[in-house]
Amino acid sequence: MERVLRYDGATEYPTSERCHIVELSNDADDPHVSIARARVEPGVATRWHHLVGTTERYVMIEGSARVEVGDALCRDVRPGDVVVIPPMVAQRIVNTGSRDLVFLAICSPRFEARNYREQPD
Repeated sequence: MERVLRYDGATEYPTSERCHIVELSNDADDPHVSIARARVEPGVATRWHHLVGTTERYVMIEGSARVEVGDALCRDVRPGDVVVIPPMVAQRIVNTGSRDLVFLAICSPRFEARNYREQPD
């Protein structure tokens, strides 16, 4: 299954979660992991949500943010930081900077829309 997946920024799409996504790798032939590039505009907070049966990791690339995970974690994050979010734990991220926030969302097993649950803000 060797292959190279090319980045195509033209495939970016907005979500109801209030962020923009480019799916870098999300394929049923590789069910163990998915990788997406997420972009959040300045001043925007994503919707509270959780994933059923999926651990998510945010790898911060550009910008600054405050991440909230469950009731226990509220922390400022910056490029190079990694946030680990267990399954079923509510989460959101707030762009606290003046430019776009960009991070990778790495899910294991891979992200499937049927496992995504929005929660009240």
